[in-house]
Amino acid sequence: MNKLALVIIIIFSWSNSIKAQSKSDKPNVIIIFTDDQGYNDVGVFGSPLISTPNLDNMAKNGMKFTDFYSASPVCSPSRAALLTGSYPARVGVNGVLWPNIPGGLPNTELTIADMLKTQNYATGCIGKWHLGDKDQYMPTAQGFDMYYGIPYSNDMSVYPQAKVSENILFREGMTIDSLRQDKWRGGVVPLTEQNEIIEYPVDQTTLTQRYTRKALDFIETNKEEPFFLYLAHSMPHIPLYASEAFKGKSKRGLYGDVIEEIDWSVGEILKTLEALNLDKNTLVIFTSDNGPWDLKNGHGGSAYPLRGFKFDTYEGGMREPMIAQWKGEIPANTVCSEITSTIDILPTLAYLTNSDLPKKPIDGKNIWKLLSGKKSKSPHKKEGFYYHNKKSVLEGVRVDHWKLRVVKEQIELYNLKEDISESNNVASQNPKIVKKLQKMMQNFDADLKANTH
Repeated sequence: MNKLALVIIIIFSWSNSIKAQSKSDKPNVIIIFTDDQGYNDVGVFGSPLISTPNLDNMAKNGMKFTDFYSASPVCSPSRAALLTGSYPARVGVNGVLWPNIPGGLPNTELTIADMLKTQNYATGCIGKWHLGDKDQYMPTAQGFDMYYGIPYSNDMSVYPQAKVSENILFREGMTIDSLRQDKWRGGVVPLTEQNEIIEYPVDQTTLTQRYTRKALDFIETNKEEPFFLYLAHSMPHIPLYASEAFKGKSKRGLYGDVIEEIDWSVGEILKTLEALNLDKNTLVIFTSDNGPWDLKNGHGGSAYPLRGFKFDTYEGGMREPMIAQWKGEIPANTVCSEITSTIDILPTLAYLTNSDLPKKPIDGKNIWKLLSGKKSKSPHKKEGFYYHNKKSVLEGVRVDHWKLRVVKEQIELYNLKEDISESNNVASQNPKIVKKLQKMMQNFDADLKANTH
């Protein structure tokens, strides 16, 4: 081999090494966000009847978080918090956003997608959006290259003036005229691609399957560049639907069928990452937006052993199952019991991708040292706040194992280490702790409201 050939080979190898290093410096990111799933509704979190082998295996390959919180007990605020790293009150999303209302998540906010676009990420949003259905609030105006899904909850109704594709598929006898009628049809919802309706009403029995196929296509299409995929499943929000392949399979009834199909979806994504040799360069996070519905017909989930449900600032309304996997970076088969939250995802991704944080104040903290096993203490100094969805009222604070909850002047104090079910109110026995935590709540709430965006 002559010297020139040797030099060319060395340069080529060095160039490929630099490219590989550049790619590894920017991990792919997948956030799988379910809707109204209970703390107990995953095998590795204790479900006795729902089979979730893929999520359980994800925990074996990664880290399970036992004290991970959504920032709200309802849909829209919790999603605003996840995408902006802020408590919902700070960014002005204080309640559920219905179809055809004037507002949404202000597009002046920096979302995870906006942030990662500055690092040349491909960005995709698949599934439930629920942060405004007008063009200026839709995913494609909030940093996402593509969108495919239902713009709000699957029990809502179509926005009559929404854009419609030339090739729209009408089902169940619907027409353009019936779509344009200003008539509420609960659960009769559209499937939207980019900003146009492509199917009305969508066949909800196929949703999880179709979301999954779209997610796999996105991964395959963008395998050569860093990508961010936000896969927000429409279920197990009611009404519940499962495909024929999963219907009637779970010991937990239809609700279990829905979760087991979502677990299948997780498995398909993880298998695809492995097949494409992307699993060692992809951070995958699985969690839910808030706790389960309190339903007696079997269609609601379980937050056991936690107290409360969706809409509550008890633990069952806001503490969520969370699993994170990044092979080779997150230590396998580990557990984190520090206070963490969806608001921590944006600043963590900013650190991992060398992105600038929003110029406006945010509430989340970089938790990479927890995820990587390099540190055992939360950057939140063991504190977290519980805002209710209505008028953004601060109802609680947790510091270490103490949780204070104040609702309509009723004071509740719980020792979560000894009483995870919040069944024994010990406020009267601990007046100093109550006073300290009340002061903390007042100071934080005043500061937040003085620094809203």
